[in-house]
Amino acid sequence: MPQPTSGDTRLFTVTSDTLVVVDFTPREPRVPREPGPYRRLFAVPGARAFTAGNLLARLPMGMFALSAIVMIAGSRGSYALAGAVTATGLAATAVVAPWTARLVDRHGQARIALPATLIAVLGSLALVACVRYDAPGWTLFASYAATATTPNTGGMSRARWAHLLKGRPDALHTANSFEQAADELCFMLGPVLAAVLCGTFFPEAGTLTGAVLLLTGVALFTAQRSTEPPAVRRAAGRAPLGAPGVRPLLLVCLATGGVFGSMEVVTIAFADGQGHRTAAGAVLALQAAGSCVAGLLYGAVRPAGSAWSRLAWCLAAMAVLMTLPLLAAALTGSLLVLAGALLVAGMATAPTMVTTMTLVQRHTPEGRLNEGMTLAVTGLLGGIAGGSAAGGWIVEHVSATAGYGVPVGAAVTAFAVAGALLLFGSSNRFMDHRPHH
Repeated sequence: MPQPTSGDTRLFTVTSDTLVVVDFTPREPRVPREPGPYRRLFAVPGARAFTAGNLLARLPMGMFALSAIVMIAGSRGSYALAGAVTATGLAATAVVAPWTARLVDRHGQARIALPATLIAVLGSLALVACVRYDAPGWTLFASYAATATTPNTGGMSRARWAHLLKGRPDALHTANSFEQAADELCFMLGPVLAAVLCGTFFPEAGTLTGAVLLLTGVALFTAQRSTEPPAVRRAAGRAPLGAPGVRPLLLVCLATGGVFGSMEVVTIAFADGQGHRTAAGAVLALQAAGSCVAGLLYGAVRPAGSAWSRLAWCLAAMAVLMTLPLLAAALTGSLLVLAGALLVAGMATAPTMVTTMTLVQRHTPEGRLNEGMTLAVTGLLGGIAGGSAAGGWIVEHVSATAGYGVPVGAAVTAFAVAGALLLFGSSNRFMDHRPHH
């Protein structure tokens, strides 16, 4: 049989009635495809384990308020009482959560988060018992206030990423984007799950299921000790609230929370006015879905420019996109068109929150990271409460359509704060000159 004389020679031969061609040309080795940013992220040892537990613990955050309202209003016949009880819990959380976070930073996530969760779960069980056995009204307030010890599970997860990815800002950007998408997913699925449980089984089912999920998830999360950030008994830096750059970020969080709180109340009122109040949850879920998708996409790209300039651009996009629901409601009056507008408008939410949390991490002193991020969440909660109140007042005294002007105003305010700091503020001297951690 003839032999090839060079590497690029082809051999022709015949077997039976078939012509066979053998090509001896050297082949270039196949270059393996580089894994995407999320595959690289979850290739970090221990990342999948602590993320699974944290997601389980985070899901009830979207369940508790709706479950409490359904349970209390159904038993006592008063939405005003149910709203007052949940508002009390929100106020208690704003006060207690930063202190819980400070203890987590000082003594470690496992030592503080699990006992704090047990107290919160006992508060939820007490609320169920008080509602079930027709206890005095004040016991409802006391029971729900006890749930304020619930640890900031999202903040603890972000703190782990910051510890594992120290010195890798691009990877941390992807991690923060994933965490924000997870937040949106949990707040999208949580109310739906709560409504199904309370409506299908019994009014207390949502609260009881949420308590079980919270305790199980925190137990699994804190059991992953290999990825836990080290406790810092005596942090060298000042308190996060006094650190340069943190207070302006809290103002941004406050205004951004106003967008979320007002949008929820106004959308429920608009759907109710159209005779489709039960569809309000699905319409709001579309907004969360848009934010979730945008967050994942934002995490897959490498951020350009300074974080402060990115925040200004994200807030500008949010201010523009928040006009879409207002235009949809005013020009069409269609709930279906409004749903599409909310889907698009929600796409500015996650990039804004990802960039905000990145800046909070950057400006929070070493050893106080969980406390700093919890302060940001507290700012959001305060904004949500204020936005809900403002949106409800406009709906009641003007109209639901006019109520969509509140999230627009809140988004413009957040943009104005960030823009003023970027262009004129004395904060420019520290905006992007601190080490990443």
